Parts: sequence; C-alpha cells; structure tokens
Amino acid sequence: MSQEPRMYLLFLFLFLRHGVASHRVPDSRQDLHPLLQKMAEEIIDGSYLNALLDLIQFQSSHGWTADLSHRVLAYLNSRNVAFTIPSLQAAMENHLEQRLYQPQKLLEDLRETDAQQFHTAMKCLLEDKKDLLELEDIVIDLGEIRKQALQSPGVNRSLFLITLERCFQVLNALECVEILGRVLRGSSGSLLQPEIAEKLPWDLREDAFKNLSAVFKDLYDQTSAHSQRALYSWMTGILQTSSKATDNSVSWVSAENLWILGRYMVHLSLEEIVKISPVEIGLFISYDNATKQLDTVYDITPELAQAFLEKISSSSFDLRNTSTIHRLGLLVCFYDDLDLLDTAVAQVLLHQMIKCSHLRGFQAGVQKVPSFYNISQMGVLLAGVGTQAFYSMDRRDLLQVLRSTVSLHVSDLSPAQKQGVLRKMIEAGDPASGIVEIRGAFFKEVSLFDLQREPGFNTAVLKEKELRRSQALFLYELLSKSTRRPEELLSTGQLVKGVTCSHIDAMSADSFLAHFHHFENNLSLLSPYQVNCLAWKYWEVSRSSMPSFLLAALPARYLASVPASQCVPFLISLGKSQLDSLVLDSHKKNSVLRKVQQCLNNSIADEYAVDIVGKLLCHLPAAVLHRGVSARAWATALHGLRACPDLSPEQKAAVRLRLLEQHGLPQNWTAETMKDLGPFLVLFSGNELSSVATKFPDILQQTAARLAGTFPPQEFLWAVFESVQNMSEKSPSSASSPGCHGVMAPSSGDIFKLAEANACWAPEDLLCMEEHTFTRHVELLGAVRGFSPPQLMTLKEKAVQVWDLPSYWKEYHIASLGRIALTLNESELEQLDLSSIDTVASLSQQTEWTPGQAKSILQGFLEDSGYTIRDLKSFHLVGLGVTLCAMNVTEISLIRISEFRVVVARIGTLLCSTHVLAEFKRKAEVVFGDPTEWSGSVLQELGTIAAGLTKEELQMLDKDLMPYFQPSAIKCLPDEIFKELSAEQIASLGPENAAVVTPAQRRQLSTLQLQSLQRALDGDNTRSWLDTPPSASPTRTPSSSSPPASVPPSHLNAPCFGVIIPVSEKSKQHSGRSSGAEGDPGSWRHAVSTLLGLLRPCVHSCLLLGVPVTWGPWLACPLLVLLPKTVW
Repeated sequence: MSQEPRMYLLFLFLFLRHGVASHRVPDSRQDLHPLLQKMAEEIIDGSYLNALLDLIQFQSSHGWTADLSHRVLAYLNSRNVAFTIPSLQAAMENHLEQRLYQPQKLLEDLRETDAQQFHTAMKCLLEDKKDLLELEDIVIDLGEIRKQALQSPGVNRSLFLITLERCFQVLNALECVEILGRVLRGSSGSLLQPEIAEKLPWDLREDAFKNLSAVFKDLYDQTSAHSQRALYSWMTGILQTSSKATDNSVSWVSAENLWILGRYMVHLSLEEIVKISPVEIGLFISYDNATKQLDTVYDITPELAQAFLEKISSSSFDLRNTSTIHRLGLLVCFYDDLDLLDTAVAQVLLHQMIKCSHLRGFQAGVQKVPSFYNISQMGVLLAGVGTQAFYSMDRRDLLQVLRSTVSLHVSDLSPAQKQGVLRKMIEAGDPASGIVEIRGAFFKEVSLFDLQREPGFNTAVLKEKELRRSQALFLYELLSKSTRRPEELLSTGQLVKGVTCSHIDAMSADSFLAHFHHFENNLSLLSPYQVNCLAWKYWEVSRSSMPSFLLAALPARYLASVPASQCVPFLISLGKSQLDSLVLDSHKKNSVLRKVQQCLNNSIADEYAVDIVGKLLCHLPAAVLHRGVSARAWATALHGLRACPDLSPEQKAAVRLRLLEQHGLPQNWTAETMKDLGPFLVLFSGNELSSVATKFPDILQQTAARLAGTFPPQEFLWAVFESVQNMSEKSPSSASSPGCHGVMAPSSGDIFKLAEANACWAPEDLLCMEEHTFTRHVELLGAVRGFSPPQLMTLKEKAVQVWDLPSYWKEYHIASLGRIALTLNESELEQLDLSSIDTVASLSQQTEWTPGQAKSILQGFLEDSGYTIRDLKSFHLVGLGVTLCAMNVTEISLIRISEFRVVVARIGTLLCSTHVLAEFKRKAEVVFGDPTEWSGSVLQELGTIAAGLTKEELQMLDKDLMPYFQPSAIKCLPDEIFKELSAEQIASLGPENAAVVTPAQRRQLSTLQLQSLQRALDGDNTRSWLDTPPSASPTRTPSSSSPPASVPPSHLNAPCFGVIIPVSEKSKQHSGRSSGAEGDPGSWRHAVSTLLGLLRPCVHSCLLLGVPVTWGPWLACPLLVLLPKTVW
C-alpha cells in the first residue's frame, strides 16, 4: 500500500493503540466529549474522513490528554463494536485508499459532511504553514496530507468542484478564492471547462473578484478557447455590472478594468476598444505594470492591436516618444508610422521589436526585419559581437557583461561565440574564479579538463549551473569524497545526473528511502540507466512500497507483481512519467501498455480516469481512443491529447474519427472549436481543410506557425498555402527576370504567413520574387525544411541575381542562407569569403554537406583567415563543426592538444568517419591517458570519439563502464568492432545504449550476445546475473501487501539452486564407491530420498513463479518429480 492513505489513518490507529493497554472501562458515555462521541460514531459507521475532521476540530479548541484515547476505546466497547487494532487498521486503510484513488467518492464524502466538518476541511486546505497535529507523542502531519491531496490526480478535481459548490457558503470569499487558486495552479487547465463559468459566483467582493481573475489570467495558456470565452464573459459581466457607465455611449472599459482583464483584453471587440476613453487608456499606459501586461498579449490580432495603438495615440502619450515605445509591450510589433521616425527613436523601436517573435500566428502584420538586412541598411545596429571580438575583450569588461542582464541572452550565442567568451574567462586572471562566474546553461561549455584542474569546487557554487552528464559524473565523485551527506549532493541542482549505480548501491536502506525524493523530483534529469539502478535498489530494500513507475524500468515480467487492487496507484505513478524515456524497448513497452489496458479494462470512463492516466493517454492504442473513451471523458482527454508529441498513424486516425463524430466536419466548426482543435487539423484531408482555409485562414495559419520546424502532412501545407493565396492581393511580379511576366510571386506577407508551407511554391514562383522581398526574407526561406533540391537551387539562383556572384557576398549574406547554402558546389564555396569563423560557424550548422563541400569550407577558412591548423584556437575548432570531419589523419595530428582538450565534448558530437574518430581518440589518449584508465565521466565527455577505440581496447574496458558510452558512440562503432564485445559487456550496456544498437550491428552478434543485448534492453540486473552468487539475489517473503505470485523467476529463493547443483558431484562420489555398494537399491533409494527431502521445501518457492505449465525447461525438469501426478 502506498504511503498517502497511511498518513490519513495514522492519527486513529496510533492514538487508539494507547487505549489497548488500559483496562479501565468508564461506565458512562458522558465521560466522552460530544465531538469525540461523534467521531467514534463515525468510526463505527466507517466514515473515517469525517472522523479525522472531527478530531482536527476538537484538537483546535481542546487539549489532548492521555486518558482521551481510553475514553474513545471505552465508548466503542460500550457500543458492542468488536474492533481490534488490526481490523480497525485494515478497514481504515481500505476506506482511505479508496478515497485517494477513487476521488469521485471523496467528492461524495465531502458533499455529505456537515457545515462544521466542511469548514474544517477547507481550513486545512487553506493553511500555508506545515502544521502538525500533536496528540501526546503522536504527530499527524496535516501539511503533508494537504500536499499529497493537491498533487493527486483526480483529487484536485474533486476539491475544485466541492470548493465551488460549498465554500462560499461556509468561508469568506477571499479564503475560497485562495483555495481555488491553489487547486487550479496545481492541476492542468482541463479543470476549467466552459461549464465551470456557470458555477462561479456573481456576487463576489471586489478584492475576491480581482484575486480570482488573477488566477484565471495565470492559467490563460492552459485554458481552452471555449473556456477562455466563458471566463471572459463572467469577468466582463461583473465588470459591466459594477461600472459607473449609465448608457452605451460611455465605455465600461476603464484603466483599472483593463488591468483586471489582463491577457483577456484580447477578447474585447473592436467596438469596445473604439469606445474606450482617451483618459482611461492614457491612465492604463501610465501604470507601472501595464508594459508587463502588454508583453503577454501573444494572441492579439493586428486589427485589435492597431485599434489600441490609435487609442493610445489619441491620449496624452506620443507614440514617437521613446518612453512611450518602451511601454507598448507587444503592441510595438504593429507600429506602422516608421517613415517619420528619427534615428534615435528607430533604434529604440528596433530593439523593442526583438520581442515580436513571441507573437502567435499573426506575424504577417509585423514588419520584422532580419538581422543581415538591418546591418546592410543601418550599419552595426544589430550586427552582434563576433567570436574574435569576444576573445579580444578585456576580461573585466566581459565579466561585467556576464553579471548584467545581458547575460540572459547568452543562450542566443553560437557555440563558437560561447567558446570565445569561455576561453577569455578561463585563460585570463584566476581560472577558478572565471569558472565560478559562469552560470546557467553556459556552464555546460566548461570542459572536463578544466574541471579536473580546479578541485576547489563546492556544492554552493553549483546550484545555479546546468551540467552535462560528464561534468556531473566527475563533480559528484569529487564532492562525495569531501562530504558524507548525500542530502547536500542530491539537493544541488543538476548534480543528480552524476549519481552512479555504485553510489546508489552503497546507500543504506534507510538512507536510500530518506533521499529517494531527490531522485523522484528530478526524474527528467536521470538517464534510463540511473532509473534502472534506482528500481533495482528499491526492489531490494522496500519492494512493497516501491513507486509503481519504477517497475517499468525492471524486466517486463515484474509487472506481474502489480495486483488489480494496486492498478490505480500504478497508473498514477506511470502517468506522471515520460514512458518513452522510461522504456526504450518496443517489446517491453508493449508489455507495459498491456498492463495499463488491463488496469483500465480498455476504457476511460470519465474525466477522473483521464486525470489518473496522465501522460499514458498518449500511448493508449487506437481502439481505446476510438471506442474506449466515453463521451463524458472526451473533452478532458482531448485536452491531454493536444500535448502528445508523436501519435502513431493508427492513433491519429482514431482521434480523427472521434473528432468527426463529436464535432462534425471542420467546415461546421466555430472559431473557438478551431482554436481548441488546431493541433489536430493536420489529421484532415485537403478537401476537408479547404473550407477552413476560406472560413478561418488566420487560425489555420496560426496552427502552421506553431508547427514550424516539423514536417506537417503535405495536404495540410497545401491548405495553408491556399488560405494565404486567397487572402493575398493578387499582383503580378514586376521582376525583370525572363519568364516572370504574369507570375504571382511570393510577397513579404505571404512568406511570413506560410512558414513551412513556403515549400508549396513552384521554383519559377521563387525565381520571380522581388529582390527586396528575397533580401528581407531569405533567412525564413533558408529555414524551411521541406524545400526540394530544385527549389533550393532556384533560391541560390535568386541569391546570385540579387547579390552577384558568391565572391561578392558579405558575411551576413552567407549567414542568412541556411539550407540554401547546401546547393553551393565546391567551386562556389571556394569563392566565398570565409575569413570569419562566425561565417563558417553558420555554415557548419547544416549537417548535410558532402565530404567534398566540407573540405572546401575547411580549406576556404584556412586560406582566407591565414591560419594554419597549428594556429587554430578552441573557438575555431568549435566553429568549424562538421567540417572537422573532412580533416585527414595528418591534419588532425597538427591540432594543438591545449586547444583540443577544452573542446573534446563539442567534437564528440560529430558523426565523423571511423578513421577520423580513431585519430581524435589518439589525441584523447594524450589528454586522459590510456583507455584502460578512463572513467565513466571521460567516456561521457568523449562522445562519438569513443567509437574510435580498437577492438582490443574495447575488450579491455571494464563492463561497468559500458553504460557511460554515449548512445551516439555505440551507433558509430563499426559492426566488425561491436561484435568483439563480450556477452558481459553487452549485457552491461544499459537500456539506453542497448536501444540504439543498429540492425547491422545486431546481425554480427552470436546467440549468446543477442541474449545479453535483450537483457540490457529489459533492464535486467546484470550485476547479480554475472557477478554474484545465487544467495545474493533478493529473496521474497510472501505478505498480505505483496502476493507471492508476484515474484519473478530471477528472484527464486536461492537455496533451491544450492541443492540442485551438487547432484552431479554426488554421482561422482557414488561412482567411486566399492562394487559392493554400486548396485544396492537401498543406498540409491536413501540418496534419492535424501535429495527429495532437500528439494521439497524449494517446491513452495518455485510455485511462487506460477503454475508449473508456465515454468521454463530450466526449472521444470528437476522439480516435476516432486509434484503430484495431477499437476503434471
């Protein structure tokens, strides 16, 4: 049983236990306080939650004395209730577990509580402190109970509904609003369904209304469009009622009401905005928090934005004033009075427009200008700082930059720029202080070599730093030598990434259980191998309380240990996890999902079931999604399905059928339905979407914008293309190119709106584009992933038309090309000016270069910059990126070790050829020593470079190092090398590495190696299998909470093996006896009888594996002789 229900029952079980030792039985019930009498009656009735609430109420106004427990027990005895402590405990456990895992019944219980009990329940939810209820030496942690309740799927739904139903009649409105806020913020937006608005109170005091509106504003992004509209209607209804406006000529939209609406201001109609008083809009803009609010109106339409700008212009604020521009938030993106701006105001406006990338779907109304265009038109306004410039800066100036707010944009720097900053910080002055100053994700650029040189680290300096796994492995090992407190290490940010299996194994049972929450709270940071180690440790020390999601990390057969009674906690636990990260093997995942379906009985009955399955919803088979999700559950399920990253074709087909059944054809959908179902538009055919393209082009284009960087279906892209074409002003191209007469070429607005659907342009359309249109938008076109080679060739042609031959192209031209650059042949690449490492770094972001192209880029940089390979700095190596793979063995040998050792991790991300990786490996030996001396952190740091190991070096590696290869390195190992790994090494790969073994590598493996690979995929305990004697295997003691039938074969009681193995030895001993004893049937009968006597106790343990028909031959053969004939 899980720990949550136990916390509810602790109070009753423990304080009643005190009464067992007492033999005094009071003669009268009047000895007991009426509230405690009521509590005892509720215990008799089985209303244990009500009993808890009465106890809390009693304790709040009375002191608890030792004799009270005796009086309660006496009262129960006087009612002839035959309660024993164990039976009472069992009854309470069962009841309270049902309430936690069947939250609908919790809702019913709370509805049936009296006013005082309900008041007590609400007060418990409201308390912010970690309050403890103390009864003599018994402590009830109400704070922990509250925390568990608010985090339990489904329970928060019940608490939300009951708070709406009853709270406003029992507590004051401010307290009820606070409770609603806590429940809603701890749950998904699926609780806010449109019908909820009908249950909201209309008579709230002003302060309570503002607080509740603030909750809805905070949850705006998680709320469906239908629910947003319903909540907006509720908010505006109250605001209009309380407004002093007496007729329609005066707007109810005051400055304060705009602030209360917050992001809901985008739902105001154009007519309502036009009626806003200039005084009120001016007052609103003058608010200190107005800019922060306007920075969040991501879904405002161009029409509404223009209306707001016009209103602001009509107030006392001048839109040409830099102070006003700073206050406009995202409205600045729709600024259209550009021609009259002076240089200073234009610079401020341009700087503010950086935030325009946050707008959703309506970017076509925003005149954003790509950086290369700004540079060519405005000099160095947005040029950015080059890598060499960073490296040349004074260290003190650089340090000041990193400490300022500018550091928030460090993540936007290229890897080469980051390396330039890093080398300056570390090379100049005190290297240790330089490393300490590096914060956040930037710290991941620090090399393992640099960390090894600075042993003075402590946990305090690591709290605000992101770590690579190699860094974490090294630092955890280093710091664990100086501190004996796991708490200090495990609570330090991302240091948990560095915990190894040996660290986990070394923890005592008590220490492991006490600190497990650190692992659970950082599950997303752990590798599948770490989770597997945690699962085995938990199974060993406390399998009865083991979190169910960990069972998925063990071999599939362990799922049998989940009885039907534990299905709900199993689903909740697994539903909070990322199944794709937890289970990497498809066969094992199918086993997990079969267990899930079994627990669900192949159906989702209501919204509570959706809450419980959580992220598992994304993995349910198509049949369950189509027929198993009830109509009542569908709206909540759909909210969850929107977040599924990768539904299978079968699942998509099932969802599409349900959408058609529930909502009809897209042509009949409302605007709110379109917004809510936007992510599912890709499931429909071109014919079904054609009406959408005409009716809701903006929403369709908004959906397309959200899919940027993915590969949407072609039919969807054509529908988006059609919608944009329908909205475009048709004007033939005026380009002077031959064949462009009458061609409808792409306009600036078209390109912005189309996003990935730009792939639908014909090559001749792209060629006829206006020059200024191409210049402004080449970066967007270069980012389109769906362009075919002919389209990319056409865009290169256009670049030559606009910018002349490649020899004339500037750095910003080259950097803006994106995938278009892939069409440059070797001769054209040689013409480019590649003297800047930033130019080369922009080219190396593309990974599809041929070896010849990559070589041309490498040689071009060396020739144009004047550097030799010996001269290359670390940031040069990072900037060269994939072109390093074009180096030959001799060239790689010329790279200076001092520069190579600080960028090993970056080079280890490259997928180079085997001979190149082998040469990089040889350089790595100079840095880290002989491969036999490498640690797990070194293997992690090396990445694909580790694939350059020879078969002899691989064979010499300790099997415990195998999980620390990066998956990319395993894939890069040549087939003929991979097959040289021993069975033990393969079994120790860990689930993640085993999952990336290629089909070609598999084909080279022997049967024994394939079995080992399957063990690694399953997450089998290779340590006990390979290294430890059978007696070291965890044994299983059957108990009521853990049925005997749940014990998997690998945990068979060890003595069973100890008596089977020596049989052959006994045979040898018998064969050596005198001839007189050889044929004595009596002696053989005695030997067999003795052996059977030894084996017979093992039969019980073996039966824990299930009925004999399920045994494998390895088990059945020696034991069938002990079973009755009927079992055979």
